[in-house]
Amino acid sequence: MLSRTADHLFWMSRYTERAENTARMLDVNYQTALLPQSAEAALTGWEGLLTISELLPHYTALHGTITAREVMEFMVKDEANPSSIVSCLKAARENARAVRGTLTTEAWETQNQTWLEVNRMLRQGEFERDPAQFFEWVKFRSHLSRGVTVGTMLMDEALHFMRIGTFLERADNTARLVDTKFHAIQNDFYGSASERGQEYDFYHWSAILRSVSGFEIYRRVYRDVIRPERVADLLILRADMPRSLHSSLNEVVANLGFVVNDPGTVSVSQRKAGKLRADLQFGQIDEILATGLHAFLTQFLDRVNELGAHISREFLVPTTA
Repeated sequence: MLSRTADHLFWMSRYTERAENTARMLDVNYQTALLPQSAEAALTGWEGLLTISELLPHYTALHGTITAREVMEFMVKDEANPSSIVSCLKAARENARAVRGTLTTEAWETQNQTWLEVNRMLRQGEFERDPAQFFEWVKFRSHLSRGVTVGTMLMDEALHFMRIGTFLERADNTARLVDTKFHAIQNDFYGSASERGQEYDFYHWSAILRSVSGFEIYRRVYRDVIRPERVADLLILRADMPRSLHSSLNEVVANLGFVVNDPGTVSVSQRKAGKLRADLQFGQIDEILATGLHAFLTQFLDRVNELGAHISREFLVPTTA
């Protein structure tokens, strides 16, 4: 496969996944903001969302004061913000258009229709009328894109590069979410119910779980009250949790194995992905918390970014003669 084609497929999937993750975080913050809470707590939530995406300086330069309405406008509609939902869906569609001949008709039409529909919805003010419904629509379109891709694409290199992009982006976003939300309680790995109250703890951890569709999964796996160390365990180490770091790295490693040029050798990308997956496969949450969750996740994000750079160099950047 041409490096240029692989690059477009990889980034098409990353941008689609990024739009979904942004919608998830905005939806949870919006729903949480409707609960009784202090102005300081509400501000912390919106500031944390900008921090997750590393957009706090950009937002502050444009708007100054943090308000719920302006943060949502910035993260949904602002085309000058490369991580906004509309920017991500536009970039996904443009990458899909560049490789239209590689995609099935269904896969292309899903991407194209999503872009056309989001523009119609924003023009008609549907986001302002019902933000929660808009976020659900973004998540649904991402689910639809993945389902159509897996259900109609030939299981060749094109599909594998798309899967690598999806799960590399998911690992990055989940790590950022966990790090920022755990840090928001001003403790390295968990909050104190005695200091903040059990109701705060319940809603705080429930919000984190709901942002990754993990609330029901937590209840099924642990059958207990929501405890921060178990939330961390679920989102970092559980291989059977679809949006966990471990599950995402399993997919990256598996799909990298399908696209290597020489099956008899192990590429640098495979080696780095394998080492990162091994740390999650054999890690224990008690050890991670003892050494510091923030330090662990910061290192994880650095390694994911490094892995993405190696994948780009090995497979995606066109070689010059």
